Amino acid sequence: QLQASGGGLVQPGDSLRLSCAASGRTFSTSAMGWFRQAPGKEREFVAEINYNGGATRYAESPLGRFTISRDNFKKAVYLQINPLRPGDTGVYYCAAEEGGRFVYWGQGTQVTVSS
Repeated sequence: QLQASGGGLVQPGDSLRLSCAASGRTFSTSAMGWFRQAPGKEREFVAEINYNGGATRYAESPLGRFTISRDNFKKAVYLQINPLRPGDTGVYYCAAEEGGRFVYWGQGTQVTVSS
């Protein structure tokens, strides 16, 4: 089970850290990812981190502003966004990988970037 949190209404230029709390025995052996869905658009990949945090992968468009990290002791994965832009508005989802695919999804947390 995955529970995303940390979203809210923020201004352009602000920073935000999203959190995803996981339960289950396989968290420390699973790659984790963040995705987002902007209004009226399909869900898109944002970032991925391997099981021990030693490797990360990012989508090209927000490159440099997003940082994914994880804490296996706390069973949590994070997404730092800095600085935020209006185009970052959307619902952010965390997901867990199994068998090479993201198959477990959280409920999402809303991020709204507006002045």
